[in-house]
Amino acid sequence: MPELPEVETTRRGLAPHLLGRAIHGVILRRADLRWPIPPEVERLMPGQRIDEVRRRAKYLLLDTAAGSAVLHLGMSGSLRVLPGDTPLRSHDHVDISLDNGRLLRFNDPRRFGSLLWQPAGEIHPLLKGLGPEPLDAAFDGDYLFERSRGRKAPVKTFLMDQAVVVGVGNIYAAESLFMAGISPLREAGRISRERYQRLANAVKTILEYAITRGGTTLRDFISPDGAPGYFEQELLVYGRDAQPCRQCGRPLRHATIGQRASVWCGFCQR
Repeated sequence: MPELPEVETTRRGLAPHLLGRAIHGVILRRADLRWPIPPEVERLMPGQRIDEVRRRAKYLLLDTAAGSAVLHLGMSGSLRVLPGDTPLRSHDHVDISLDNGRLLRFNDPRRFGSLLWQPAGEIHPLLKGLGPEPLDAAFDGDYLFERSRGRKAPVKTFLMDQAVVVGVGNIYAAESLFMAGISPLREAGRISRERYQRLANAVKTILEYAITRGGTTLRDFISPDGAPGYFEQELLVYGRDAQPCRQCGRPLRHATIGQRASVWCGFCQR
């Protein structure tokens, strides 16, 4: 599933083509994706101007005066800005046509993505209760330390809790914990403030670098221009179980933590 850098890469690719454009029409080729598509999308979006293209966690929001389209790419979804006469491919489920003759097309073979509606001035239920963005100033070692007190869960599970911080999925949690030198198995409530500061710094560094590299292509994700992400080629632990640690040379360890495959170095991470 695309993680925060992939979604942010998509947002940055789409924004120059969408900002300030008026929506000419909306075509829904099916009534649902992961969930039913609300009728407001088809009824209220035409005639509106796209004032902002935002990301909240792994959701993309197209803001208009009437409200916001809330998009999630799911496991295989992609968004492209295309000429209006571009032939349809299989699984092209949604077209949002623009006043310049181009269109935003949502393709999703597995249909785990979603297109929902957030009325103006409201917050969609899926976005309520989310933690801070990991690249915001509010996310730091002090925050992680305070939120972790009394937590017995492994720190990797804690870091992937969307109520704690959004958008740090399996790949980037594994890489950040390696950079910070923290074992993913360590109990969250038993990590010091200093080590949490190293972890917060590592999360920011890893995510920012992954964004500059276009995200991580693992299965289906490609960026809006069709190019793959390149951060996958630089992964230090994720997906490398039993291979030598690139820091100490010892074989990496592997286990399932919180129902997610986890790889780490038992020597470099304590």
